[in-house]
Amino acid sequence: MKHLFHTLLVILVSISFLPAQELKVDIIVNTPRLQSVDPQVFQTLRTAVKEFMNNQPFTEDVFELEERIEVTIQLTIKDEYSLNSFGADMSIQAVRPVYGSNYKSSILMHVDKDVTFTYDQYQPIVFSRNAFVDNLSSILSFYAYYILGLDYDTYSKAGGEEYFQAAQEVINMIPATVSSGNKGWKPTDGNRNRYWMVENALNPTFRPMREAAYTYHMKGLDEMHRDPAKGKINILKAIDAIAAIAKINRNSMAIQLFANAKNQEIIEIYKEADMSMKRQVRDLMGLIDPANASRYNQIGL
Repeated sequence: MKHLFHTLLVILVSISFLPAQELKVDIIVNTPRLQSVDPQVFQTLRTAVKEFMNNQPFTEDVFELEERIEVTIQLTIKDEYSLNSFGADMSIQAVRPVYGSNYKSSILMHVDKDVTFTYDQYQPIVFSRNAFVDNLSSILSFYAYYILGLDYDTYSKAGGEEYFQAAQEVINMIPATVSSGNKGWKPTDGNRNRYWMVENALNPTFRPMREAAYTYHMKGLDEMHRDPAKGKINILKAIDAIAAIAKINRNSMAIQLFANAKNQEIIEIYKEADMSMKRQVRDLMGLIDPANASRYNQIGL
């Protein structure tokens, strides 16, 4: 009994020093066009994805339970190529808590329309940092690292560099035979895919935009509970920096992702601003998000 107690104590102490997982992921799997595959397959797929994203550590940092990054994934199966091969749209949103409030700010809101994968019922999804396993684990690992990069950028200037590099490594490990049959990994697959997401993140041209993410969140949103006026000024500085990049990179993935994540938030923040600030924000967001320029009239004049 004495030896057993000692062993249990060692195990408990060891567990207490393990890094807590970084993500808190919820997933919904929709099957609107399901024809031949047993629906139970997608129930076990949901469980497998959730366990992979929630139990696999992607960093060596320690996250408290309340610090985990909240992510919502909606996987909509749109094609059944066989009994174990599928095509899907994956809607993914990640949020960051705002200091001194109950508000959570979106850092990613994106729909990946190039999700293809094979999955057999009860099959676990296996993680590997150093080798390609399958397309599904690569897609999930890519987004885990990309979200970590976005999140760390909001707490320090370009603080997410190593995680964007890890997302790039996921792409580098995709075999040519896989990338040729599964879209989203190559620049020739279009200008709105995983390749361009991480290319923009690591491209020096967009470095000021990543630094603006720190200003927007740490100096802006996190300051709002103490000094709303100062917070709005700093958020405006960040928007101005991003608009400067948008002028010469108007169709870039990074600019689109910023607009997708922040458009409604920015509207709500500046509804309660002075007239001059409202005009500045409306004009800058028109440069950043020209397809939805009229939407920013909601800010008011």
